[in-house]
Amino acid sequence: MIKTKEDLRAYLKADQAMRKKPNRLFLKWLTRSEDYYLRAFMVTLRHYEYWLNQKRNIFQQIPYLFWWWNYRRLKLKQGINIPPNVAGPGFFPVHPGFIYLGDFVTIGKNCRILPMVVTAKKHPGVPSRVVIGDNCTINVGVTIISPVTIGNNVIIGSGAVVNKDIPDNAIVAGVPAKIIKMQE
Repeated sequence: MIKTKEDLRAYLKADQAMRKKPNRLFLKWLTRSEDYYLRAFMVTLRHYEYWLNQKRNIFQQIPYLFWWWNYRRLKLKQGINIPPNVAGPGFFPVHPGFIYLGDFVTIGKNCRILPMVVTAKKHPGVPSRVVIGDNCTINVGVTIISPVTIGNNVIIGSGAVVNKDIPDNAIVAGVPAKIIKMQE
């Protein structure tokens, strides 16, 4: 959770480090690169999280409303629904496209998510959580149905439906998702 300016800088730096590309934002904007919009969304999400977690006086409402507006605009434009205070530092949506994460999701550090990933509740209205560990990769078309805990260093194959807990260092795929191999 981003509470201070130092936290904000650390999260932004970790998010940029996951991209493994130089941050040439003006050049990306000029060429309308798909990476520009993802980077803009993540920067906006992080700033919105910071202002959301602050105790605001009347003068601090203006930056809060600015980042809230930009978050809403980019969320609708990109088709990405990532609520604030869900993703840990180093979160990386790889490509633009539909991603829906509910507010009942918690994502660890340095995770990658590809498009068409959906989280859902098995029983709507019942409190349940989806906890995703550190250094996970979630591929295209994955559906995660809560309550589920996904361990650290997990790779989930394309089109998998995860409805049971996954241990650390596993590679899973299928409907329903089954462990294919354990990483070393």
